[in-house]
Amino acid sequence: MSALPRRGIASLAVSLLCGLAAAPAHAAPAPASTPTHAASATPAPATPTHPASATPAHATRALPPPPLPDDRTGDHLTLVVHGAGAGRDGVRQLFCHPEAGDHPDPAAACRVLDENTRWGQDTFAPVPPDSICTMIDGGPATAHVTGYWAGRPVDADFSRRNGCEIARWDRLVPFLPATGSRTSR
Repeated sequence: MSALPRRGIASLAVSLLCGLAAAPAHAAPAPASTPTHAASATPAPATPTHPASATPAHATRALPPPPLPDDRTGDHLTLVVHGAGAGRDGVRQLFCHPEAGDHPDPAAACRVLDENTRWGQDTFAPVPPDSICTMIDGGPATAHVTGYWAGRPVDADFSRRNGCEIARWDRLVPFLPATGSRTSR
């Protein structure tokens, strides 16, 4: 497992791609204007160079721009909850890496999602249809999650209609709201 978080890897990749696309530091700058026809072309003046080197004085190494705070193309989820109770029902937006949105606790929600993310496994996968689950009713709460997590699209439904669904829901609390019938971990 890499020590870099997903956001760090993405930023590194963007930085590398931007650095490759930038002009080399030793390349001469493009002329300020291009003549419209060959008859009016005049030789360009020589570019002044720094006395200690043969590089032009105005040439600097091109660096990619830093990520913008409004860059929200990474981990973004929309959570719609019904039947969980007053203060827990509604539509919430969550951004991770960095944490933001109108979720009641974005830092804790992102942390529990990170803890439940495993390479090669779908964090939001439904309970397999052949699962043997206890017939416990966990209440009327339902949730629908859409968006992107770990670079993959998400479209998942959650309920508390049996023991497997309750465990699946509880695994993602506090991303999903805690309910009165939450089982102990």
